[in-house]
Amino acid sequence: MTTGSFQGLRVLALESRRATEIAKLIRTYGGEPTVAPAMREAPVESNTEALEFVGRLIQGEYDLVIFLTGVGVRRLTEIAGSRYDRGAFVDALRRVKVASRGPKVSAALREMGVPIAVNAPEPCTWREMIGALDGAFGPSLEGLRAAVQEYGAPNPDLLDALSQHHVKWTRVPVYQWMMPDDLEPLKNAIRAITAGQVDVIIFLTAVQVAHLFQVAEMMAAADALREGMHGAVLLSIGPSTTEELKRQGIQPDFEPSHPKMGFLVNEAADCATQLLAAKRSRMGKLALADSSAAMAAAQQAHAARQSSAIELMHVIGRRMASSDPLHSVLDQIVTFIEGLLRCDSCLLYVLEGNQLVLRASKNPHPGVIDHLGMKIGQGITGWVAEHREPVCIDSGALRDPRFQSFKDLPEDSFEAFLSVPILARGRLVGVINVQHRQPHHYTPWEVQTISTLGFLVGAEIEMARLESENNALSAQLETRKLVERAKGVLQRELGVDEEQAYRMMQKESRQRRKNMREISEAILLGEELRKAAASKETAENGATTR
Repeated sequence: MTTGSFQGLRVLALESRRATEIAKLIRTYGGEPTVAPAMREAPVESNTEALEFVGRLIQGEYDLVIFLTGVGVRRLTEIAGSRYDRGAFVDALRRVKVASRGPKVSAALREMGVPIAVNAPEPCTWREMIGALDGAFGPSLEGLRAAVQEYGAPNPDLLDALSQHHVKWTRVPVYQWMMPDDLEPLKNAIRAITAGQVDVIIFLTAVQVAHLFQVAEMMAAADALREGMHGAVLLSIGPSTTEELKRQGIQPDFEPSHPKMGFLVNEAADCATQLLAAKRSRMGKLALADSSAAMAAAQQAHAARQSSAIELMHVIGRRMASSDPLHSVLDQIVTFIEGLLRCDSCLLYVLEGNQLVLRASKNPHPGVIDHLGMKIGQGITGWVAEHREPVCIDSGALRDPRFQSFKDLPEDSFEAFLSVPILARGRLVGVINVQHRQPHHYTPWEVQTISTLGFLVGAEIEMARLESENNALSAQLETRKLVERAKGVLQRELGVDEEQAYRMMQKESRQRRKNMREISEAILLGEELRKAAASKETAENGATTR
């Protein structure tokens, strides 16, 4: 291992549980530490899901259990012991396949004497876990009943990958990551970054990144934070944290050879000074560029966003005057919202009868679109439909008491949730849902914009609904006419009354599994064929007589 030095650089860490440890480590390597906790570990409000998992595990209802943290293993064991015999819980784990995300998990499982079937290699992200499971089980992974012990927040990428492998997964939350009780240290850290008073920033989890930007959004300082971070060296513990930084529009400068805090600080100390000098040199050159170019770019971006909004309104207006498929308009709205909010999911539900039916989605759901439905009042979406009011949840959406999970939707594990009603003349016609994987602060402008889209598309959906109802009524009327004609044919041909003819048609419908329209069309077609045959025979007989 290298033995470099930060050479007095001002180093910011966002750690909470190991705050003292990382501050000491930074000082050991010649840095000036500041620690501003970005999250805190908290027990879930109810252990219902964990206890339900333990009970089902003991009853043999799982094939695979995936453990993601050592502290989660120990906490789950404590929860199990509060209702069940600890020995029964451990024995149940020994009977199933157990997957471990890393050495801390493996150590906790070994303490309990639980065999480990699968070990995810470094850097121990969800990709390594899926790769290890695939390598261990291959095709037999499909159809397994798996439980996933979560660490502070759901991992939608892992759950989505399990779904793609046709694994029937169940989430088992045992603790959660929350915002710190005192946000002032984190706010001061954001002020220091934007003022150029931080040289190095250490990120040890994706949640730290998400919470930092969430607080910056609250302060209306997210853009200033990004700008300030361009002047500091950004250290990422590993791929998952790097992905979240990139989601926020930030490129980290360094990842360690191993995703460990000690490796990160040790290796970064050797190169941080050079990285910082290079970054600030580039920034100095950029600062000399003509500021009018930046202003022009900003104006173009603003104009582009206005143009997109105008174009969307034009599309909706054009659809109202044409007969384009409704799905195409809904898909365009979803695409527009995705670009506007940089969201990870956008779902659009349409009210049909007493159900909200999923009609459009940013993410592909071929088996769910046009099939998934929920009742008014069911889940957060149903609550929005019932009360006709938006719901805005910046983090912890799945812990909202109104939340209801649909296992066909991996988005159920996403953190942030914005739901707005679609209205037309005061009548509910649908709901728009926007979701982010990590915590996200929805600004009043974002909520207002999505609500406005709801008003715009509401009239179109209502018109399409009325058109559909008219078509259905026309089809019913046409079917009724065909049934009446078919009954008349049977009455004439078989000498039965109207009721008997109708019952005969009903019996044929059940036996042949055809609807009454198809039965009626078959009877009428047979009648036409008989008439044509009789006419042909008459004509032939007449020719022979002559």
